[in-house]
Amino acid sequence: MMSYELIGISVLWLFLYGYLIVASIDFGAGFFAFYARLTKQDHLINRLISRYLSPVWEITNVFFVFFYIGIVGFFPDTAYYYGSALLVPGSIAVILLAIRGSFYAFENYGSKKNIVYLFLYGATGLLIPASLSVALTLSEGGFIVKQGETVSLDYWELFTNPLSWSIVGLAIVSVLFISGSFLTFYASRAEDHSALKLLRSYALFWSTPTIILALTAFIYLGQHNERHFQNMMDLWWLLALSVAFFMIAMWLLYNGRRYGLAFICVMLQFFCAFFAYGIGQYPYILDPYITIQSSATSPAMGLALVIVFIGGLFLLIPSLILVFKLFLFDADYVKGKK
Repeated sequence: MMSYELIGISVLWLFLYGYLIVASIDFGAGFFAFYARLTKQDHLINRLISRYLSPVWEITNVFFVFFYIGIVGFFPDTAYYYGSALLVPGSIAVILLAIRGSFYAFENYGSKKNIVYLFLYGATGLLIPASLSVALTLSEGGFIVKQGETVSLDYWELFTNPLSWSIVGLAIVSVLFISGSFLTFYASRAEDHSALKLLRSYALFWSTPTIILALTAFIYLGQHNERHFQNMMDLWWLLALSVAFFMIAMWLLYNGRRYGLAFICVMLQFFCAFFAYGIGQYPYILDPYITIQSSATSPAMGLALVIVFIGGLFLLIPSLILVFKLFLFDADYVKGKK
């Protein structure tokens, strides 16, 4: 029987995966909107992107908030270690999120044609995942130093370690690949052929850096944390499934077929790789300081949190389905008729 610690971390990992997908679409859409304006192609895709962002931008961070509250609730030691080490990177991420949120306010007041606001919106779409990915790097160990009761981040080791830069690069290109794949599907639903052609080229272009940097990060992981690397090698079948789903998605995108199925394959690709990474890290949350068993909260509190978060998951998913049904997959809305 699974312990409440395993159930808790599994639910939290699902929330983080949900944030990975939903936020990637949002972040990538912002960059594509800016890039299209820069290349004088905004008339092709920016209306389509705006129709997607309008109903969903406010719910993008719900998954992340659930994960953040849950990880601190289930494993209180994470607040002590990560709170100290991520003070600067975390503050940067919060500032970037505030700048990004401001774009929507300025847009509502009629400043959406301002290239500066659009630049900030597009740039933060790449910088936020880059700053948040630092947490994954730190979890591998060797970057956080504890001296007595003081926890600090070894910035020299962080900035000179190739693993940290490969993870940052993977975070950025993954955002663009996931977003390009979804927006290609969205354009096909809208029957907007000019936008479809452009967004499909974006998805195909960013697929290659994604697979290259994934392999690069995997190689550097083996050099930095052999235990985690070997655990992931034991899960070779999950990694093989990830590659298989990637190849199917590429075949569908390249041949211009079944864009919805292609995006589902992209989601499954990242699902397999993400859970292979998470399972391979077990039992550590922060190597070597925090393990799932040693840092868990009391059983009574853990059980209550499991019930609450599973309930939240069952409330959040139908809500998202309803939003998607009412807006994103409504034929008239997608085509800009309402």
